[in-house]
Amino acid sequence: MNIYKKFGSVEVIHGINVEIQDGEFVVLVGPSGCGKSTLLRMVAGLEKITDGEILIGEQVVNMIPPKERDIAMVFQNYALYPHMTVFDNMSFSLKLAKENKNKIKERVEKAADILNIKQYLERYPRQLSGGQRQRVAMGRAIVRDPKVFLFDEPLSNLDAKLRVQMRTEIKELHQRLKTTSIYVTHDQIEAMTMADKIVVMSEGNVEQIGHPLDVYDEPNNVFVAGFIGSPSMNFLPANIKLKSGEAFVETRIGDEFKIKSSENFNDGQKIICGIRPEHFEISSENKGIKVEVNVVEPTGADTLLFSKGDEVEFCSIFKERVKLKSGESLCLIADPENIHIFRSSPHILHLPVLANGYIQARG
Repeated sequence: MNIYKKFGSVEVIHGINVEIQDGEFVVLVGPSGCGKSTLLRMVAGLEKITDGEILIGEQVVNMIPPKERDIAMVFQNYALYPHMTVFDNMSFSLKLAKENKNKIKERVEKAADILNIKQYLERYPRQLSGGQRQRVAMGRAIVRDPKVFLFDEPLSNLDAKLRVQMRTEIKELHQRLKTTSIYVTHDQIEAMTMADKIVVMSEGNVEQIGHPLDVYDEPNNVFVAGFIGSPSMNFLPANIKLKSGEAFVETRIGDEFKIKSSENFNDGQKIICGIRPEHFEISSENKGIKVEVNVVEPTGADTLLFSKGDEVEFCSIFKERVKLKSGESLCLIADPENIHIFRSSPHILHLPVLANGYIQARG
């Protein structure tokens, strides 16, 4: 609750409040240096808290050492003992706790079955692939049966194909064990696909908390809108125009959209329109935003079109296979129901456009 962290005189975590329900899979996501790993390390007890309280269940754990917090952590670099077999790596914490040998064997084999690594129990880490090592690291955490799993960018050392496979396996593991989990990543695709709830962070602050699709559909500000979603949202400068007590948005798209409440706006006020790449269409009537094609990237299922118009760069995604070449001109139009309106500042108001063509202001 209200967690602060300073390194010397520099404050890096600025009063963060995040509530995690029992059994939830929560992802802390943000760019490098946003404070997500520092926050995770404070939960683990590896980093001291400058101010505030961390509770696990009903217990304040600020002064409790890491080994007594009943948590298990999976690291980015696996952190396996190279001179120990897989079995010995997985059973090490149980041996330190002086558990019964039969119980140790039972727990290790059960975890190995869950992770499909039973056939590797007598191997050494050097004899395993990156994905197999990461499964061993997860197995070492599972055997402890902790209250909380902590994952610190566990997939960042894996290749693209293996990352997809492992994130599916981690999600399936959570669904089976139903243990509260906190997962740190800078990869918003991992956040979107794995989380029950995501916490978007920037510069030591929480920008938004919510279900992944809610955050995607209704971002609080330009930072969240630009960070969540791949490719990221397009941003187009626009202005507010007041007419007879009503407010309209004038965009470079060539249309006006009425705002349901005009009390927060001034005539001529600069705003930003946000448009997701999938919400563009190619105009057959030469209406909309005139752009010149830079690059076309066919992926098989989709076609990505990178273009530039009015000194603004755009990225659009089309399901159909678009046959265009660099240098060709076309017009893009956007679905007004899916245009987001932001104030021209990092922390801004989000205005979802309603189906009737109005934009509703939310304070």
